[in-house]
Amino acid sequence: MSHRTAPVPGSAWVARWVGALLSLAVAAIHVVDQGGITVTRDPYYLGVAYHVLEIAAVVAAALLLVGFVRPGWLLAAGVAVGPLLGYILSRGPGLPDYGDDIGNWTEPLGLLSLAVEGALLLLSVPLIARSLRPRSPTPEDPRP
Repeated sequence: MSHRTAPVPGSAWVARWVGALLSLAVAAIHVVDQGGITVTRDPYYLGVAYHVLEIAAVVAAALLLVGFVRPGWLLAAGVAVGPLLGYILSRGPGLPDYGDDIGNWTEPLGLLSLAVEGALLLLSVPLIARSLRPRSPTPEDPRP
């Protein structure tokens, strides 16, 4: 089974575009939160995680738009889950050498981030599940 899509129904294109835009929104929110593209947050490991997330979000968007659907949705789900987990850990028990956000559950940018990541996760999980189901042959694709 190929990772590329054949002719894609209109609804699939819409979902891919929405997924790409949500992925890019996750990247943009984290660029704003860290203070710019060239800035690395302290502690260093957290700054690196932000940069990795931003790159992964852009790659996920690109994969979805060029037609590598399954890897695109898998990466998009990771782009959503990673920061959700980071939000919970940084606001709850805190992260090593980083306690600035403990208890700061209502920060506006954090809430916006949660909304975007939640929407991306809710969109990507069913589409990942659908991409894992075996396809039945169509007249254009006579595979058994």
